[in-house]
Amino acid sequence: MTHGQARSPMVFDRAFLTGVEDVTQIILVRHGEQYIADPRGGPFGETIDPPLSERGQRQALLVGMKFSTLHVDVVYASPLKRALETGRQIARHHRLEPVVLHDLREVEVFRDIPPDQSAVEFMGEHLLTGIRERMLHEKKWDVYPYSESSFEFRRRTVNAIETIIAANEGKRVVVACHGGVINAYVGHVIGSPFDMFFRPAHTSVSVVAAGHGVRALHSLNDVQHLQTDEGSFLSH
Repeated sequence: MTHGQARSPMVFDRAFLTGVEDVTQIILVRHGEQYIADPRGGPFGETIDPPLSERGQRQALLVGMKFSTLHVDVVYASPLKRALETGRQIARHHRLEPVVLHDLREVEVFRDIPPDQSAVEFMGEHLLTGIRERMLHEKKWDVYPYSESSFEFRRRTVNAIETIIAANEGKRVVVACHGGVINAYVGHVIGSPFDMFFRPAHTSVSVVAAGHGVRALHSLNDVQHLQTDEGSFLSH
């Protein structure tokens, strides 16, 4: 090989999609912080689709600026307000409008309880405490009754992102979504047995490469853009 000539991809290049052509870059961005007046005691219906909080709006602006100098081909977003607005702050720098995919919505925990009741009112404090203790150790959505199952959730989110990959070969794609969605897809890629194996920060950035039948995690939970001269805007 002469000086300056590109070398052929080696085995680890092919396994982890480094130095390989025709690779799709999937950039998973969690939404900014949401505003919920009473996350524990209020009606469940008020927690499903809240807007961004004041800090969440600033986080969305900051993650938008992070991508303002990079070429972005397309932005996808969950239909929920907090993710859609975050996606818009990224898309606007590229004169794009987010493509909304309903299956990118967050896991539907307690979806079958009455929306005018809180979880504690409907199930009781002791059951709710027991469920939370199980989630602490098991990290599986299946511990929650009246909810979308782990299998249902992973199937729809992985299928949604694989659909995005199939439609955008070789492109840089931003997906503005939710912590559960990011865990589901990255967990699928790395073979994690947990539904939540890490806690993404608000507007954190994780990158998965896709191509040649391979999916490879390239970065996880980048929050550097949230550290500013005014201070940190990090939250979970």
